[in-house]
Amino acid sequence: MARLFDLHIHTTKGSSDSSLTPEDLILEADRLGLRGLCLTEHSGPWDRHEFKAFASLHNVVLIRAMEVETDFGHMLAFGLDRYQAGYNKAAELRKAATAGGGFVVSAHPFRGVLSSNGNRSRALTYQSIDDPLPEVPKDALDHPVFKLADAVEVANGGTIDRENNFAMEVASLLKLPVTGGSDAHSTHGLGKFLTEFPDEVNNEEEFLKALHTKEFHPVTGLRTGNLQPYVL
Repeated sequence: MARLFDLHIHTTKGSSDSSLTPEDLILEADRLGLRGLCLTEHSGPWDRHEFKAFASLHNVVLIRAMEVETDFGHMLAFGLDRYQAGYNKAAELRKAATAGGGFVVSAHPFRGVLSSNGNRSRALTYQSIDDPLPEVPKDALDHPVFKLADAVEVANGGTIDRENNFAMEVASLLKLPVTGGSDAHSTHGLGKFLTEFPDEVNNEEEFLKALHTKEFHPVTGLRTGNLQPYVL
């Protein structure tokens, strides 16, 4: 049913900083022709039963997920049923994902790193790391988050281009899979960046299976009608 997914979306249902209602999300996705939507809520995934009821009303593939603030920055977690104590430690989140067949993505890992002017409070990925902020991609290769994440978000709609590009260069050097997502908190920007899978995905089970193949890539241009791979 869908090959293109926005892997990073926040709604008013589970993210206090969002103004995007679930209903408006569906309307905007319909307008764009976007059929794959991942609701990566800050507070944890929706209740499974409530989510199933909402999804049954709409002709799109909806995925329950969450964005977790960890000691190594934000991580998108797929395939975990709920937020649990300890997930604020990236190693614990990784452990839970491995045990449950989940998949974790380092989200916008270099947001604030190149634009922080030395202010670590803006560079979440480095708050628990004593190393200086990286100035070139090779400086970031030893960050422990890249040993824990299954993939790296390199195309994030809320991150400046040069920080997205920096993430792409780091992931390329590490030979890690890369994803794209809008990080939408309103209708504006939904679908700015997407992740394309080689085959149709019809449900959460197929979605997780597709993630684990790691045969996907970020794309851009949906909103302008000029869809193309996101490259450096």
